[in-house]
Amino acid sequence: MSSAPARCERGPHKSDTSVRRGRTQKERHTMNAHHPTPVTVIGLGSMGTALATALIERGHPTTVWNRSPDKARALAERGARVASTPEEAVAASGLVLACVLDHDALHSVLDPAAKALAGRTLVNLTSGSPEQAREFTAWAADHGVDCLDGAVMTTPPGVGSPEVMFLYSGSREVFAAHRPALTALGDPLHLGTDPGLASLYDAALLGLMWATMAGWLHGTALVGADGARAGEFTPLAVRWLGTVNHFLTRYAAQVDDGRYPGDDATVDVQIAAIDHLLHAAADRGLDNALPRLLKAAMERAKAAGHGADSFASLVEVVRGPGRPGPDACRSTAEGPPPKTTGAGPGADATMRR
Repeated sequence: MSSAPARCERGPHKSDTSVRRGRTQKERHTMNAHHPTPVTVIGLGSMGTALATALIERGHPTTVWNRSPDKARALAERGARVASTPEEAVAASGLVLACVLDHDALHSVLDPAAKALAGRTLVNLTSGSPEQAREFTAWAADHGVDCLDGAVMTTPPGVGSPEVMFLYSGSREVFAAHRPALTALGDPLHLGTDPGLASLYDAALLGLMWATMAGWLHGTALVGADGARAGEFTPLAVRWLGTVNHFLTRYAAQVDDGRYPGDDATVDVQIAAIDHLLHAAADRGLDNALPRLLKAAMERAKAAGHGADSFASLVEVVRGPGRPGPDACRSTAEGPPPKTTGAGPGADATMRR
């Protein structure tokens, strides 16, 4: 469990006037244009290449390194400096981004370059668990390296869009110092000082993405069995997700409070409703593993005494017996994180290399 609740930190508050907000953005853009931060990118898979490309396009002197040098050729043609070793790459910039296959690869590349990294800032965008993020941040601190852990909430084509979230955790001071450069990649959000928070939220948001897309694919197959095209169904699905957004906001308060009034729709009603989906899909020969899984969770909630409660009560099934809610896990009371605007597209972890 984390030592502090996540608190997203971003730019000027939404209550600023549009004139003030526009002036602030213009001043920040001018500052960045006059003083672009040199950045090194370690790892040139699809995601690393996208990171380097976004930095180059926004005027940052960019040094790159990859175990297979051929992957750097296109970036070199766009103005990147290609380093021959990780040590040379690290020495070129005060800010280093690492985006490699996994944490084993991360250590294999950076352990030999630890001396060169000392006194610099490393932003780890390699996918991993919260525990791995904490371990790597401790390794960095032992070697005199300022470190942020990060999560890229998009596939490579989305890098550089201000609509896309990049999640960071670790030192607030380090984040603030490098926020202008990180803005070149997307909208940077600082979740808190626990280094594991970015990876934790990354896993949670990816789970949400996969569940949403799986539900959409099942629905697409269902209506498609009667001749509807995915392109016809999807606008309705997207509009429906807007209503689902309201459910999430309503249920979030219930989950935090630990009380689940069934004044909109009870678990009993949801069980009856999902049977219609199961029957329709079965009649059309579809795989029903997903709705059967959902019904099983509802039935466990009903068996636990939540039949007359809202769908949010299923969180008790997910947590398992005797597990505390989030408030019991907090050792400090900073209050809830502020609301943020809509997120960019998600990405499965295999596409962020």
